[in-house]
Amino acid sequence: MTERSPEASDANALYVYAVCRAEEPVDLDGITGVAQESPVRSLSFGSLTAIVQSVRSAEFTDAAWQERLTDEAELERYARAHHAVVSVVAAHSPTVPLPLATLYNGEARARSALNAESARFHTALKRVAHHVEWGVKVYAPQSPGGGSSPAAEQPGAQADRARPAPGAGRAYLDRKRNLQAQREQRQEDSLRVAEEIDADVSRIAKASRRLRPHGQGAAGDHRVQVLNATYLVAEHRAAELDLLARSLRERTGAEIEVSGPWVPYSFVGEV
Repeated sequence: MTERSPEASDANALYVYAVCRAEEPVDLDGITGVAQESPVRSLSFGSLTAIVQSVRSAEFTDAAWQERLTDEAELERYARAHHAVVSVVAAHSPTVPLPLATLYNGEARARSALNAESARFHTALKRVAHHVEWGVKVYAPQSPGGGSSPAAEQPGAQADRARPAPGAGRAYLDRKRNLQAQREQRQEDSLRVAEEIDADVSRIAKASRRLRPHGQGAAGDHRVQVLNATYLVAEHRAAELDLLARSLRERTGAEIEVSGPWVPYSFVGEV
């Protein structure tokens, strides 16, 4: 759906933020979007409304956008500006957010392309109406005792290092095997707990998505993430989700992080 690289560098393109089913006009006063020189406004097509803004085409050519992708601060600025517009619209009515930098060469092209996707928009809007997105991350319970001390893993006592006791080598290998077995068992238990938590949260959600677990975080953070998921939950069930998360923490001993509510980006499909 995205069009870039128009011929005239001083031409304008139409940047589309989102599509909604607005029965009343969305108040967009004071919302700057990704450009300062033109207002964020509504564009109707059929029974739906797109939230759009005229932008300079030269700032969104493939070359310009690829350069922007290498500038983390600049990319974050655009992403925040895009999300700010989407959030205002979503607070007003059910909304389908469009990907960052979705552009068309003029209103006629935008209406034509958006109209072609109207059935998909209606389906997505029906799915997310009166629902929000919540993220749930689960980390494996910390093992009791924090593992064996380095001295305990040596093939002989410190005092007898020059002359190991009979059978010390075999005892050392047995300890290593036991430690490995314990680690594997803890991993299996953690994955089982993650499945239980996902199943319980899914019972109060309309839909869910499993994401790739993150690796270990900043230095000193040795937590192991065993579940990274997002859930589409009815707005009126937020308190129920909070109580469930507390209950699951007490029951499983796992560390559970809940974030949200968010605009349901994960449940509107590719548009």
